[in-house]
Amino acid sequence: MNATPCTLLITLTGRDRPGVTSRLFASLADFPITVLDVEQVVLRGRLVLGVLISCSEADADGVTPAVKQAATELGLDAEITAGTGDNAPRPRGRLHVTVLGDPLLPAHVAAITGRVAEQGGNIDRIQRLSRRPVTAIEFDVSGADPVGLRAALTSEAAEQHLDVAVQRAGLHRRAKRLVVMDVDSTLIQGEVIELLAEHAGCAEEIARVTEATMRGELDFTESLLRRVAALEGLDASVLHDVRDRLPLSPGARTLVRTLKRLDYRFAIVSGGFTQVTDELVRLLGLDYSAANTLEIADGKLTGRLIGPIVDRAGKAAALERFAREAGVPISQTVAIGDGANDLDMITTAGLGIAFNAKPVLREAADTSVSVPNMDAVLYLLGISRDEVEAADAEDMERASHTALT
Repeated sequence: MNATPCTLLITLTGRDRPGVTSRLFASLADFPITVLDVEQVVLRGRLVLGVLISCSEADADGVTPAVKQAATELGLDAEITAGTGDNAPRPRGRLHVTVLGDPLLPAHVAAITGRVAEQGGNIDRIQRLSRRPVTAIEFDVSGADPVGLRAALTSEAAEQHLDVAVQRAGLHRRAKRLVVMDVDSTLIQGEVIELLAEHAGCAEEIARVTEATMRGELDFTESLLRRVAALEGLDASVLHDVRDRLPLSPGARTLVRTLKRLDYRFAIVSGGFTQVTDELVRLLGLDYSAANTLEIADGKLTGRLIGPIVDRAGKAAALERFAREAGVPISQTVAIGDGANDLDMITTAGLGIAFNAKPVLREAADTSVSVPNMDAVLYLLGISRDEVEAADAEDMERASHTALT
């Protein structure tokens, strides 16, 4: 007669040290058991190791003292829980909930996890993606309706002053993606047209129009033409000075560099000007770009534009065009912007991210980033700070080795 099968959950806790996993499984090796699941977490040097095994009830009597003996030798605590059957399958429709806080407080975590529970979600796993310059924690959640959970967490995030993203789990997250970024006040700090206006002596007027446009109070095309007209007669050499003064947003190089390693494609779509964006394409090694072109005659700006205007609708059309050229489905595109003229692009993309954005865009986006660091977008894609720093260190070591040889 076959022995009655059962499962044992073995949990070891205590100070981590080399050889713990090896010693535990060596203690199990003499028994006819099957390993069903293994999970291990080390937090600040403290270990939690869980092993789920299947064995007969007769063998369970021998496993327990063997495990406790191994734990004693390792200076760890052991807990062994008996049961029947394997892990219950996780419900379909699993989600990633990513929370960004600066700082992240216990009350924040309590509020977010409370909303998850209210929506019928179970937290299967938690991991930290970053502790600087912003703390990023990701929860794997099962059993919740994504639409309801996203709405509940968006409301809670606004109240707690956090950034929260809810995304489907699955292979699509690891697939090649296209990232399309706005330029002014997103990829770079500040607005190019305002820098040009400083040279033209109309900075205050231009700034007022720009601000109203980004809030959605003015039609973008009309306001752009008004602002460009104010630049009539400006010497074209000023464009070189502006290009040299453009500061990238903190973390922009890290974001591009990291995702290029993963074969992502990058594009910029700007209501600004090709005389500036072409240099950004060269500097960062971007794949695609679309922007307006200032007309220049006799070395001076004419106050007019050449060709079609890249406006709110034009940005969304550019995203779709770049996706076709890159062979990436729209569902695998990521759009990042800050103003009302990014609305169509943000809502068209598979993942729309409002970056330090105006309220009208934050309300429409899938998620928002409210810290000045653009590389925080990486955490929304499931990439940890440790992985970024490890890849950077490998590149530096490789470059150093190449230089020496």
